[in-house]
Amino acid sequence: MAIAQNSHTELNPIQVSLLRLFNRPMSETETLELKKLMVNYYDEQLNDELNKVIKEKGYTQKDFDDMLNSTKPFFK
Repeated sequence: MAIAQNSHTELNPIQVSLLRLFNRPMSETETLELKKLMVNYYDEQLNDELNKVIKEKGYTQKDFDDMLNSTKPFFK
């Protein structure tokens, strides 16, 4: 998986706060729990955005089936 390279290196205030908050020893369990929280948060954000696009584009289950079964690009 490629990682996007960005010349911007300054941390935003949230990143700085998180670094300060987690600047302590953590168990593997704590680390895993925090990762799960973050993944769940971004999963919810992604699903919200996906549902917004589906509604805006008017996609139906048939459209998704057609996209999966077609060799040609399909976009409304």
